[in-house]
Amino acid sequence: MSFRFPNEFLWGGATAANQIEGAYNIDGKGLSTSDVQPFGTFGELKTRHQGDFNIKDTAIDFYHRYPEDIALFAEMGFTCFRLSIAWSRIFPKGDELEPNELGLAYYDKIFDELEKHGMVPLVTLSHYEMPLYLAEHYQGWKSRELIVFFERYARVVFNRYGHRVKHWLTFNEINISLHEPFTGAGIPRGSDPQSLYQGMHHQLVASAKAVKACHELVADGKIGNMMLGAIQYALTCHPDDIFAAMQENREWLFFGDVQSRGYYPSYMTRKFKELGVELDINEEDKEALTETIDFISFSYYMTGCVTTHAEMEIVDEKVLKMGSNPYLKSTDWGWQINPKGLRIVLNLLYDRYQKPLFIVENGLGAVDKVNGQGEIEDDYRISYLNDHLYQVGEALQDGVEVMGYTSWGPIDLISASTAQMSKRYGYIYVDRDDNGQGSLMRKRKKSFYWYQDIIQSKGQNLQPPV
Repeated sequence: MSFRFPNEFLWGGATAANQIEGAYNIDGKGLSTSDVQPFGTFGELKTRHQGDFNIKDTAIDFYHRYPEDIALFAEMGFTCFRLSIAWSRIFPKGDELEPNELGLAYYDKIFDELEKHGMVPLVTLSHYEMPLYLAEHYQGWKSRELIVFFERYARVVFNRYGHRVKHWLTFNEINISLHEPFTGAGIPRGSDPQSLYQGMHHQLVASAKAVKACHELVADGKIGNMMLGAIQYALTCHPDDIFAAMQENREWLFFGDVQSRGYYPSYMTRKFKELGVELDINEEDKEALTETIDFISFSYYMTGCVTTHAEMEIVDEKVLKMGSNPYLKSTDWGWQINPKGLRIVLNLLYDRYQKPLFIVENGLGAVDKVNGQGEIEDDYRISYLNDHLYQVGEALQDGVEVMGYTSWGPIDLISASTAQMSKRYGYIYVDRDDNGQGSLMRKRKKSFYWYQDIIQSKGQNLQPPV
């Protein structure tokens, strides 16, 4: 690629506390909602008993091995590392007045290490977990009281880390609550639309209050939202399909509309009426929502299709159940591969919001094998990432303002959707299997050196998709 990415473009990788840290009950941490989802984010809930096994309890032991892992990220040339703070490390139950100092001190050490290697932290406040106590005793985000608890938590971490952390996100994939309410909002599965949308309203208000707090407390701080960028195409050019695709895309763009514009879009009026939803929105809520985000961040893994009248295969991605696109290939887990879709999403979001964009998740989950020479030749991952990053370069040339790219899972971690270790995303292999067996030893894959080269060349060594 003759084009060089901008000098200020942030290169790195993205993780979540509950998928890498382990140490689930150490140093005062309380149980989180993730701790009762041993079979994955979208799996069955399970009450914890003494001695129960959850692969995330140890995960990849980043809690203790972070200096080694961050050094490996630095070796690749990362200028940015996305991580999340486990809310239940800071407020074990969630409703306390005072934070847990041991939890705060842990992240001090993480930021020390990132600072040592010249890496910009991008920190998510709530990534697919929250204190379990809030789900059990307050019905999760269905309760308005959680707005107060979340703002308190946000202000504590902004005060503690704001002098060194300048890039923040509020809720990871905030739109996931439509599909998996317990994971996204601590709300019981099977809840009615009134409960779901009221809970999501409370999250939107809490997000806006966190944005205001960041602007007040973090000098030169920037804070964004985070959406699951699951764009849907019309399967055919039939007008009904075109309209159905528009409606499906509004399901996730609605969150960006509120967080970027500061009010509910008019199209939701009819939606709420048809669902029988009457939101409790007071004047304070309306005022809070006017504090809008500084940038848009999103994940991008695949696209889907929508039709109203034709036969269509369903890609059963557990929750989203997107329609299959006959022109695309799929991963080992059935996720359809569409690099150009990333360019489309970038242009769509920039046209809609005119705010800087940040791709904070994108990657390939695959079964990696160690060969006879002890190496992992993951050319399939290199191909996937090359083709997606090439499209990011195209979007930059389209005039889209892209802040950076943090690929998902720069080191193998526990899959959110399935709680598998065998669904690997990393440039760094971790010796652990789905049963929790293994030495946890780290090993560089072929893609490690490829990404190192791409970062060093500022994208110039990307190859045109075949």
